[in-house]
Amino acid sequence: MQLYTFFRSSTSFRLRIALAYKGLAYEPRFVSLPKMEHQAPDYLVKNPQGLVPALVDDAGRVFTQSMAMIEYLDDVHPEPPLMPKGAEEKWYVRAVSQIIGCEMHPLNNVRVLKYLKGYGLDDAKVNGDWYPHWVAEGFKSLESFLVTEKRSGKYCLGLQFTIADVCLIPQVFNAQRYNCDLKPYPTVMKVFEAGAALDAVKKTEPSTQPDKF
Repeated sequence: MQLYTFFRSSTSFRLRIALAYKGLAYEPRFVSLPKMEHQAPDYLVKNPQGLVPALVDDAGRVFTQSMAMIEYLDDVHPEPPLMPKGAEEKWYVRAVSQIIGCEMHPLNNVRVLKYLKGYGLDDAKVNGDWYPHWVAEGFKSLESFLVTEKRSGKYCLGLQFTIADVCLIPQVFNAQRYNCDLKPYPTVMKVFEAGAALDAVKKTEPSTQPDKF
């Protein structure tokens, strides 16, 4: 398999965690977002969305969209699982994942941050106001959901490491990079700290990647 990835991309980080957790070998192909390599014609042939990550299997099939890719990997490589068995547990894990992937991540995606600067917002406004505001809104919602559902423990779902944790960990890494205050979210941070201690996370986090700069 080949994984088209960028070290600071949180969605790429999700795939790196999932592949490492399952012990699946892959060849990294580095795509620099600052250099706009994701918009290069040869990359757009593989992934017309012009996004990372993209996963190419040994038969040459291309898979995109990180959460769908992780569920695909879980179907074809079921051990160790990243999705629970029960219907309610699946709903819960997908709900946590989507709070992060659909409500938090898009608002602070690098494309959005760059676009905001086109409206005359400077770095201080974008990085010091917009980003922390939406991080706080997202983590407040996630913290409340985890507390209300009473299903979290070591990880988002008790003792089982799932796609919910795979989504949560990169989002916290990003928030830390922007020096966001995460003290108001003790449940989120407890889960993060447990997940961040896993080898699958330690060896795939941004600072360990060969394309870091």
